[in-house]
Amino acid sequence: MAENLRIASELVREAESEGAKLIALPENVALMDHRTEQIQSQATAIENHPAILAFGEVARETGAWIVAGSVGAVAPDGRVANCSTLLNDQGAIAARYDKIHMYDVDLPNGEVYRESEAFRPGDKAVVAETPWGGLGMTVCYDLRFPQLYRALAHGGAEIISIPAAFTKVTGEVVWHVLNRARAIESAAFVMSPCMWGSHSGGRTTYGHSLIIDPYGTVLADAGEGVGFITAEIDLADVAKARASIPALQHDREFDAPTH
Repeated sequence: MAENLRIASELVREAESEGAKLIALPENVALMDHRTEQIQSQATAIENHPAILAFGEVARETGAWIVAGSVGAVAPDGRVANCSTLLNDQGAIAARYDKIHMYDVDLPNGEVYRESEAFRPGDKAVVAETPWGGLGMTVCYDLRFPQLYRALAHGGAEIISIPAAFTKVTGEVVWHVLNRARAIESAAFVMSPCMWGSHSGGRTTYGHSLIIDPYGTVLADAGEGVGFITAEIDLADVAKARASIPALQHDREFDAPTH
């Protein structure tokens, strides 16, 4: 964990030196482990987590706002949440979001994931206030649930963060198209920092961190490897996209089909 935090903190400093003011890090940024007991033993109250303390210090040092990926945080009920935290430019926790959708899947290549064995799901969507506009906070597997992003857009989100540790096998098929779809549907900017590399348990993650505009255009793609990307965004584009195709104003209630 200490080495991960050292490298990530240095990347934040480099990104800020190139003009970044809102910086997002991947899911499981402090520790990418497949063992439930390790995940749970490393979890702490969010305000005491080594990653939050480290990134809080970097936020104060640089003056940047940081979406601190996600870490294991002990919830009030004693269970562990996969928690994404927004730190302001003073290093204080401005908002937290507990991942709602648990990645419990059996992939075609034989990989098995049971996120719910290590974490308890959240139950609240979050739009955080930033100096630039509302930030909708999500994590990884949430990407496959468009109703969450619709709710965030209606709740005032103009930027959406999707820190992820997307598997290579699924990332190659759906990562780009789902991120672009969420941006288009929400008419919001999407910033999706994604873990890259090989990890414990023989797992691999896809990388290709993305920044996408409200029209679905990819402004930056990190590809493979360790590094960072930046893009200059203009939130006036959100208003323009929502005015030109006001789909968010056209939602209607309807009866769901029955079996």
